[in-house]
Amino acid sequence: MTQTGFWKTGRQSDFSVVFDVRKDRNLPNPAHIVDTDTLVTLLGGGEHDPADLVLALSRAPVLVAADGGADRALAAGYAPVAVIGDLDSISEVAHRDLPPDIIHHIPEQSSTDFEKALQRISVPGMIAVGVTGYRMDHELAAYHTLVRCPEVRCVILGAEDLAFHAPPDLSLDLPIGTRVSLFPFRLMRGQSQGLHWPIDDVAFDPMRRIGTSNRSVAPQVRLRFDGPGMLVILPREMLDSALAALI
Repeated sequence: MTQTGFWKTGRQSDFSVVFDVRKDRNLPNPAHIVDTDTLVTLLGGGEHDPADLVLALSRAPVLVAADGGADRALAAGYAPVAVIGDLDSISEVAHRDLPPDIIHHIPEQSSTDFEKALQRISVPGMIAVGVTGYRMDHELAAYHTLVRCPEVRCVILGAEDLAFHAPPDLSLDLPIGTRVSLFPFRLMRGQSQGLHWPIDDVAFDPMRRIGTSNRSVAPQVRLRFDGPGMLVILPREMLDSALAALI
């Protein structure tokens, strides 16, 4: 396949579908609470290795907590610049110890605390920690949020893997043999270069056909999708590669 064939067509306008859906549901267009040119670490209240937070902050030094993530931050010796959520998980101690002007109560219940925070942070990119593990429903909701908010560049860091929502065009610099998994949230198609099993003829469907455990066979993997809805899952050691590709 030539490069011309790889990059042509692909309905770029498909990426407006998610925004149209959000408008149809009369969801709010929230104001930004955190607006910075620096990468942000978004800490949730879920179980995580403390080393994950250290790793994330080394790449994304601005710390924001989603509700109960404030307690996790304080326990680790960090003070977030903002706490965002419905505040049903933050402890009274954390609420008392943090400055009141950094605590932002978002009472609506149509979204998770992760989504509330994600929508109110304007940054080049984020690393989310503490949104996987422990509560399976919370973890699934976090992946759903990535797909619902394709305009946000966010990498979810887990114990073994990382995940992010694929932009329409994506180039990943990876060691040959790296596991590359693709998980669709809707019916969709894509194109690839550098994968052992090309995806050009694959009709992805979350009910029928997914793309787990593919692998890279070239130093660069190039992906293109016909719209939003594809999660890319890589080993967590590929964090820097994921951030470089997204940001």
